[in-house]
Amino acid sequence: MSVLFKNAKLIMPTGIYEGEVLTEGDIISDISLGGHIETPADRTIDVEGKYLSPGFIETHSHGAGGYDFMDGDAESIYGACRTHLKHGTTTILPTTITSTKESLLNFVDLFNTLDLQKPGCPNIYGLHLEGPYFAMSQKGAQEPKYLRNPEPEEYNAVLARTDRIKRWSFAIELPGSGPFLAALREQGIVSSLAHSDATCQEVFRAYENGITALTHFYSCMASVKRVNAFRVAGAIEAGYLLDGLYVEVIADGCHLPKELLQLIYKVKGAERICLVTDSMRAAGMPDGEYILGGKETGMTCIKEDGVAKLPDRSAFAGSVATSDRLVRTFRELTGAPLYEVVKMASTTPAHMLGIQAKTGSIGMGKTADLIVFDEDIQVSAVMVRGELVIS
Repeated sequence: MSVLFKNAKLIMPTGIYEGEVLTEGDIISDISLGGHIETPADRTIDVEGKYLSPGFIETHSHGAGGYDFMDGDAESIYGACRTHLKHGTTTILPTTITSTKESLLNFVDLFNTLDLQKPGCPNIYGLHLEGPYFAMSQKGAQEPKYLRNPEPEEYNAVLARTDRIKRWSFAIELPGSGPFLAALREQGIVSSLAHSDATCQEVFRAYENGITALTHFYSCMASVKRVNAFRVAGAIEAGYLLDGLYVEVIADGCHLPKELLQLIYKVKGAERICLVTDSMRAAGMPDGEYILGGKETGMTCIKEDGVAKLPDRSAFAGSVATSDRLVRTFRELTGAPLYEVVKMASTTPAHMLGIQAKTGSIGMGKTADLIVFDEDIQVSAVMVRGELVIS
């Protein structure tokens, strides 16, 4: 089936242009900037001056819509994915949280059975493992009793069990992290620093050996501290100094204040910032009490004030954001042009994952993953692989 989008403001990597887009089957077959596409289509959609954008790529989410990816059943995974789809996410990496060895292996086994292109869901690109190899001092909302150092017996068993792991976040300074990083590099898995007390120099060494990104920048990572009276820079400073290092930004307006969002954008630029929700099951749900993680091994959290918190209000517990909120909030707080903010939610994550040739921007021959939204970033149409799932 072919679909023609007309009267649209096309959000391209270099700017926003009036134009038209034609899709045939699951690919983008024609683009016209400022003109008209003459090829007849099976269906024509008048966008009525709204924005036509590449679909958002969510690289870090634990759930949404009342579901957690670690609930232990396929329907919970699909249910969370469908919630994100409504808010413009067309590609997603379901993300784990620190748990028992048994729970991790069980989840991997379940993930192996999923239909990664299930109708009515975003593209499920693969799996993002967050933990369990984290520093106790930077645990955040991770369950402390499950934190541990990377051991070859465990991570090799996980790696042998599936080829669907696309990303793994861990503390790079832990004993055994060097061989673990090498194992991820050999498998072509994107490696990210997270929940870490690493110094700036340790991050530099890890970067030289393949570390790609900093997970939820600023959250649960070390900054400048004193060691034997001398100041020592941390992972945050490394994030600014290493131009090639990607940084995740939870742009919900809660995790990072306006000034830090402006600083990150000024230093890193749209080509190295990935907007992520780090959402938990309360995303898209009313305020109240929820479980972060699986129902049996997760932690109780509270949704209030537009964010998820630990019960004692000592720390955030993931977020309750969706991708449209990230784009809306980052644009409002930083003044960045819309096409650059969309880039951080689509093109840049695609580059980080190495899938930019197929998706992440509006381009000839790319997968037809497209969304329509208005000036307030209210999503009104979603196309995944050439199929209109919301219109």
